[in-house]
Parts: sequence; C-alpha cells; structure tokens
Amino acid sequence: MRLILLGGPGAGKGTQAQKIVGRLGIPQISTGDMLRAAVGNQTELGKEAKKYMDAGQLVPDAVVIGLIDERLDLDDAKKGFILDGFPRTIAQAEALDELLNKKSMSLDKVASIDVPDDDLVERLCGRLTCRSCGAMMHKLFSPPKVEGVCDKCGKAELYQRDDDKEVTIRQRLNTYHTQTAPLIDFYKGKGMLTEVSGKGSIEEITARVNEMLGG
Repeated sequence: MRLILLGGPGAGKGTQAQKIVGRLGIPQISTGDMLRAAVGNQTELGKEAKKYMDAGQLVPDAVVIGLIDERLDLDDAKKGFILDGFPRTIAQAEALDELLNKKSMSLDKVASIDVPDDDLVERLCGRLTCRSCGAMMHKLFSPPKVEGVCDKCGKAELYQRDDDKEVTIRQRLNTYHTQTAPLIDFYKGKGMLTEVSGKGSIEEITARVNEMLGG
C-alpha cells in the first residue's frame, strides 16, 4: 500500500499514520519528523529548515524532495509507505509523480483528513513536546500525569514548540489553504482522493480510515 495522508496542521495525520503502520507494517515517512531531527542535530539542512518552520512557512521543495528520494530507496519502503506531510504543493505532487515513475512505483490511495480551522487551533495551541524523547502530549486532551514531566521518558522537559503558538498556527493554516489544499482537487481529478472526517475521538477517526483502506 502506497498512501498519502492530507490535512491541515493538527488534523491527526501523524496519529492515523501510526495506526496504519501497526496494521499494515509499512513505514510512515514524515518530512516533518525528518526536518525536526535535522533541526535538533543542527545540521546545515536543519539550520536552513528552521528559518522556514519557525515562521510557519514551507521548507523549499529541493530540500524536501531530496529527503523523500533518499528515503524511498530504503528497504523498508519496498512493500509500501505512508507519506505524511508530503506533498504540500502541486509542484511537489508533480515532482512526486516523476520520482515514483523513475522508481517504477505508483500511489494506491490519497486520504484527506478534514477538520475545521478553529478545532485545529485548539488542538495545536495545547500541544506539548518533550525535548528529550520527542513524545507529544496535550494540555486538554492528553495531559501529562505530572505537570511538566514527560509520561514516556519521565524527564521534566515538556515545552511548547514555536510552531505550536497561535500566531504561527494561523500562519500555517493560511499557508495550508493557499498552497496545500489545492492538492485535494489535484488528486480528485486523478480519481484517487477519499475524504475522511477528522472530528471525534481518535478511535472514531481510525474506524473511518480503516473503512477507507478497505475494512
């Protein structure tokens, strides 16, 4: 299964991708995770990417496409993959088509997880990230058992990322609507798109995603 997950920031793409990983045994390829790792390691790529991420802007195509190209060559992607956070623009989608053709691959499905903007802002403004292990919690929906302490690794290193503050979130949503949302019509035109409601509990959304995948 080769799958793309679309949706605004905070729509639950990462969460649902992990559910699919567990079900199908294929890797989640998240450009966000790869870029954040580069930022954390202070690589040259990371330093460049951080300028755009902190401003709520998209990282340049050349950087992202290069990461995807290398990632798809790894053995664990041979049986399929889930692209989470890529493509983000029509130009990237067209570049992905060319890349997959070069590798004799093709997409099976594209799913769009739909959530209203105000709900996305509420979700992201409450998100907490662990500096030590990268685990995520939420002030309202999944608060840490001990305030300020990560449930996963037990270290008191929870913080709010710069790109999870409301001003930046609104900028990210504006960027999404102008540059990424057109992908919905792009993939509809190819007859590949399925829209999934992202409202409700994680379990309810997972049930809809599983139905989209074929039960």
